[in-house]
Amino acid sequence: MDHGDNSRTHSNGGNAPSQTRKDFGMAFAIGATLNIAFVIAQIIFGIAAHSLALLADAGHNFGDVLGLLLAWGANYLSKTPPTARRTYGLGRSSILAALANAILLLVAVGGITWEALRRFANPGEVGGKTVMIVAAVGIVINGVTAVMFFPGRKRDLNVKGAFLHMASDALTSAGVVIAGMMIVITRRYWIDPVASLVINGVIVWGTWRLLRDSMAMALDLVPSNVDPSAVRKYLETQPGVTAVHDLHIWSLSTTETALSAHLVKPNAEIDDATIARVCRELQQHFAIGHATIQLERGDAAHPCRHEPDHVI
Repeated sequence: MDHGDNSRTHSNGGNAPSQTRKDFGMAFAIGATLNIAFVIAQIIFGIAAHSLALLADAGHNFGDVLGLLLAWGANYLSKTPPTARRTYGLGRSSILAALANAILLLVAVGGITWEALRRFANPGEVGGKTVMIVAAVGIVINGVTAVMFFPGRKRDLNVKGAFLHMASDALTSAGVVIAGMMIVITRRYWIDPVASLVINGVIVWGTWRLLRDSMAMALDLVPSNVDPSAVRKYLETQPGVTAVHDLHIWSLSTTETALSAHLVKPNAEIDDATIARVCRELQQHFAIGHATIQLERGDAAHPCRHEPDHVI
């Protein structure tokens, strides 16, 4: 196998400057602190009011606190420089954080669902007004937290995820307010476990996608926003390239995608300009910020052992 040039390019994925990162670090800190205090209040008043809907929302918000803390910690770890042993740094910590967050949320949902089903046999009296007041506070806290992440939602996928999570929490708290209002008006306490099951459904709907995507990243599947056929076609149409093999596309973290590929170019020459252009266009067209390209001449006497697609 005759090699040409191996080239890597690194992209910061549009990361904000250090001052912006500091500002969002503060947003994570304030958001986590507010939500921790709110979760404690929800648990206390949920028990006092015998409201499973309020406890369900507390479980949801507790999962969000863990999510914020994990995302915050993973965001910090992902910026640690690579070492001789950690050659990619610790960027994949963000994937593990997302996976752990999804599993914790599903465990919490299971426990709340079990209690909700038990409550149908004996609903018990629920303090509807308390439920409404506490949930209304949740709308304010989650809304304020979402607003803090709003400016960076288009520049950073982690920040966008935090924004969407907090915004959805504000909507969930609004649902709890409606449930409390219905209890006050109708005095039908079975509304409370029904509301908790609805909230659980919303949590599972969002968490299942998080679990699926984080599991796919952990298993090095091609990210869902990248079309591998389009990437292969792009590489095959490069000047002088006759074949592409050993193409791999995977997630280095929740925000950065990597690629490695062998390009067969019979007159393979060390062409830094071409390699740089290909890496730049992979970033522009496919959001692949870390590419490793290997050139080969396709010498039949020295075939590449990775040429068949089924060989890793």
